[in-house]
Amino acid sequence: MKNLFAGVGLSLAIAITPNAFAQTVAPPSEVMDLYDIAHAPSPERIRADIQTLVDFGTRHTLSETESDTRGIGAARRWIFEEFEAISAECGGCLEVMYIGDTVENERRVPGPAEVISVIAIQRGTTDPNRFVMMSGDIDSRVTDVMNSTSDSPGANDNASGVAGALEAARILSQYEFDGSIIYAALAGEEQGLIGGRIVAQHALDNGWEIKAVLNNDMISNISGIDGVIDNSTVRVFSEGTRAVETPEEARIRRFTGGEVDSPSRNLARYIDRMADDYMTNMDVMMVYRLDRFGRGGHHRPFNEVGIPGVRIMEVHEHYDRQHQDLRTEDGVVYGDTMEGVDEEYAAQLTALNAITMAGIAGAPPFPANVEIEGAVTANTTLSWEKPENSDNLAGYRVWWRLTDESQWTYSRFVGDVTEYTLENIVIDNYYFGVSAVATDGSETPVVFPGPAGRF
Repeated sequence: MKNLFAGVGLSLAIAITPNAFAQTVAPPSEVMDLYDIAHAPSPERIRADIQTLVDFGTRHTLSETESDTRGIGAARRWIFEEFEAISAECGGCLEVMYIGDTVENERRVPGPAEVISVIAIQRGTTDPNRFVMMSGDIDSRVTDVMNSTSDSPGANDNASGVAGALEAARILSQYEFDGSIIYAALAGEEQGLIGGRIVAQHALDNGWEIKAVLNNDMISNISGIDGVIDNSTVRVFSEGTRAVETPEEARIRRFTGGEVDSPSRNLARYIDRMADDYMTNMDVMMVYRLDRFGRGGHHRPFNEVGIPGVRIMEVHEHYDRQHQDLRTEDGVVYGDTMEGVDEEYAAQLTALNAITMAGIAGAPPFPANVEIEGAVTANTTLSWEKPENSDNLAGYRVWWRLTDESQWTYSRFVGDVTEYTLENIVIDNYYFGVSAVATDGSETPVVFPGPAGRF
């Protein structure tokens, strides 16, 4: 990320050698631009975007595609035009595209149907093939998942996620980052996570190195069916072990640890830390589960092909406002309408996404092939590889925590090296990891050693 610290780091590097600089002077502990980004989302713009999406009547995957005012086709064309308008404001900094396919013979797609997502890419300056992604879902539904004609506003589920992605693009497109950012409006979520599956495969086919997917599904409701009103907490769901883990990798994990240190889980920890460092009155509840009990979200197709991803959402859901026909029964109002939208809360969760993406995109490449050793010794040694395109690297930080702690608690900046020994810190008693730190202080999530933790 471009900011005032970059010039300071350069002037110091002229006076002393880079290695000496890395060993004796740690990078800044705060990235000052992130405070501005955290306060930038506009509740008014987010509400207006949610309202526009609601006004398409229904956005069901199998709904009208030719109309300019109703249905999934009109909605995705409007999203595309909004990304194009944002790109025009930053001098064409976004690559806007459709990614889709014709789908049929799916459980919830009996006949041929286009499932088309809208993607906008903000390319990084030094490491353009490394991505962090924020997504929301275009489509909506009522009680019958196959009902493609009835009004289905989908205000909170999930116009709010798409509105958040649009707002994040407006904000972050005013900055430059070393890595790339993807803003995504994914289609076909209610019909079986189809759009995410298509985009994930597109990423693999094109060699995109997506390091983190932030799936935003319902980020504007603060009033739960349990009677709790909460506008200062957010849930982040993450898988415990990688879905693509091989039997041999599982055997290694059994003896060395990593059950709670998948890349997705350490992405969740990173989001929690960013909220603590750069936001006020926003607490992250890390949920050690792929998704809500027995339910699914659009980060799952990415997890299933080995791409780290989490679900970000409200804490207290209101089921009368989800997947419901619009109606009133026995005095109870059902339906996902604008009445359930709290735009201030949506702006806060958008800010959380924005600072997370800015932090990751502004960081150097993740440390590669992190390994650890230290059995039957007093010391623990971590080693890793320095990837290409590490132009903005200040050095690496090693982390450790007690095995029953949920968050990384201890760390040490060790400079531009690829091996470091923690003396008199016994490997049996802690979990360990490594992060890469930029000259401006931007930092990657922690990478846990071995195959269990690799991003």
